[in-house]
Amino acid sequence: MSIPPPPGNQQPRDPYGPPPANWPQGAQGHSPYGPYGPIGRPYGAPVSVNALAVAALVLGVLCFLPAAGLVLGLIALRQIRRNGQSGRGLAIAGAVLSSVGIALWAVTLSTGVLSEAWEGFKDGAQGNESLSLAKGDCFDAPGGLEGDTYDVDPVSCEGGHDGEVFAVVTLPGGAFPGDAEITDIADERCYALQDQYAMDSWAMPADVDVYFLMPSRDSWRYGDRAITCVFGNTDAKAGLTGSLRGDPTTLDTDQVVFLSAANAVDTALYEEPEDTPEDDLAGHRAWATQVHDVLGEQIEALRGHSWPTEARQPVAGLVKDLEEAREEWARASEADDADSYSAHYDKAYAYVDGPATVTARKALGLATAPPSPGGTEGGDSEAQVWRRL
Repeated sequence: MSIPPPPGNQQPRDPYGPPPANWPQGAQGHSPYGPYGPIGRPYGAPVSVNALAVAALVLGVLCFLPAAGLVLGLIALRQIRRNGQSGRGLAIAGAVLSSVGIALWAVTLSTGVLSEAWEGFKDGAQGNESLSLAKGDCFDAPGGLEGDTYDVDPVSCEGGHDGEVFAVVTLPGGAFPGDAEITDIADERCYALQDQYAMDSWAMPADVDVYFLMPSRDSWRYGDRAITCVFGNTDAKAGLTGSLRGDPTTLDTDQVVFLSAANAVDTALYEEPEDTPEDDLAGHRAWATQVHDVLGEQIEALRGHSWPTEARQPVAGLVKDLEEAREEWARASEADDADSYSAHYDKAYAYVDGPATVTARKALGLATAPPSPGGTEGGDSEAQVWRRL
């Protein structure tokens, strides 16, 4: 027995066409679902994943901004229910993990763990800043002025301290040049710069030497490019008392002019060739010419300055000695043999740090005790290396 079709001219319904008039109504006037799924999505078409669900899961896993992860998870669930997207499980997982993250943050804040971590960070930052020493700074070094260090304690220069910074040399960027090369640069630059900070070498205590605070391979990776030139006591158990600074910030104009001339002559004298006149007469003659020329320049500087009344005669006496010494250097520069050269050399050196120098220094209020003889400029640089960690 067959069932007759309903009355009227019936045509097969297009599954993708508009629904019949008697089809159940949906939110927009008709149901969002057709016989094979949601209207507008062909059968077998892929279902998109809700983006907010993915974001909620990521924030939940990373425990980063857990409150935002929870909100995104809840919004994602609402959107999925409305438009049929996938990702419901992702949204739920993100919301749950974010809720756990919120609970952990609450516990951390209430127990002070975060505060302790922040204090540790600040201590580390302060430790790095404490190694950023500037010219004129005085400090104590818990581990001494040799080996490696990660921290120093800035202190006043008026009292006792381990070291005093007299110069900072900045190295160029690039790859780490190696300990040996940095040490050579420090040895050359720091000893050359010490007279600019402590101009009166006669006032320098005998137990003070130069130390180098240098970058290590590790500190270089974090941008450390500074060689810090430091005065320190040669006795590891002793320290310094008071500042060693003697430059235009602490000396008067007359003292600066006098010391500038004296240091220029000393610098020329330090260039003496290492070989003896017998082995290198030409080198010694050239050096004698250099000293002769420098003496001429400094004599003119001393003559051209207006000295206070009490210093005029003493400085004039020193200038007279320097002129006689200059004549001996001129003769040494023209010597035909080593013996003749040595004779003029000895006469020229007799005026160095002689009685006229002491008298002029006394009149200018400078130190009057010459440095002890036998000292070597530079010392043992290997024993003075001091590196940042």
